[in-house]
Amino acid sequence: MGGVTSSIAAKFAFFPPTPPSYTLIADDTRGGQLYIPEVPRRDNVNVDVLKLRNRKGNDIVAIHVKNHKASATLLYSHGNAADLGQMFELFVELSIRLRVNLMGYDYSGYGQSTGKPSECNTYADIAAAYTCLKEQYGVKDEQLILYGQSVGSGPTVDLASRISNLRGVVLHSPILSGLRVLYPVKRTYWFDIFKNIDKIGMVNCPVLVIHGTADEVVDCSHGKQLWELSKEKYEPLWLSGGGHSNLELYPEFIRHLKKFVQAIGKSKSTTNSSKKTAAESDTQSKPSETGTSDKFELGSDVPEVSRNSLDSRLEKSRKSTKPEKSRMSTDRVDRFRRRKGLVW
Repeated sequence: MGGVTSSIAAKFAFFPPTPPSYTLIADDTRGGQLYIPEVPRRDNVNVDVLKLRNRKGNDIVAIHVKNHKASATLLYSHGNAADLGQMFELFVELSIRLRVNLMGYDYSGYGQSTGKPSECNTYADIAAAYTCLKEQYGVKDEQLILYGQSVGSGPTVDLASRISNLRGVVLHSPILSGLRVLYPVKRTYWFDIFKNIDKIGMVNCPVLVIHGTADEVVDCSHGKQLWELSKEKYEPLWLSGGGHSNLELYPEFIRHLKKFVQAIGKSKSTTNSSKKTAAESDTQSKPSETGTSDKFELGSDVPEVSRNSLDSRLEKSRKSTKPEKSRMSTDRVDRFRRRKGLVW
């Protein structure tokens, strides 16, 4: 049964860029330190390129961007048609703008990571990144923010549901589950993947949801329902007219993210320094409006952050007219993918 589920998962969810957008080179002048030649080096940015071994035996490529002003670390799980070469400059900009250390990683079978993409492997991949942050960088759970974009919300919610003291979670264009992207099913089937709808209630930290109202790949209703099901809801951001892969271009995006990072930092600081109740801490965690105008723009030399692949538009199927399906073979999934050009 597990093999069938993994097969369905691969057909649904994984579209690694082919060929990968980057290579890895060992710099012999720096003791064999890895670097990515396809991305520009910045003298004032401290980036480690790492290879991590996950519990499945796959070598996972990760990058760690250090910000000397950081008081938190963000672990970013990217979308399903991107890799680190395409995400690199975005990660650097987020680290600078949010004043966080940031780790991003490629799933098994993505970029220069070994193995094959599967739901189970993504859970092993994020676990390897999490372990590295704790053991190599000394990150504590209360300093860690998990960030999941699109299909990356799957490993993000799964890990967050098993850690009790995270600082926060950000869900960016998240999915309720894999099958629910295709059909408006009312219950969870055994062959479904990334069952965020069943796990989000076990996340015990503030949850920020960001979703575009014009998302034609993953309907905004996914984000709204996950927010409703969250225990500790933070003010969501519904970006009017936003699509699936362009939310970073909206000024409200980085402004709201900064507000969230600052708010949960204040809340955690207050919790550690006093014995106030949870309700009082929640009240104190709400920041005042600063009125600053943050426009998040990537430079002209920045890769498209997988927008060409991620934003291949899924012509909206009229889900309300589709009956609930009790079973779906992998052949039918193949036909659906070819017909719809599904990417999420």
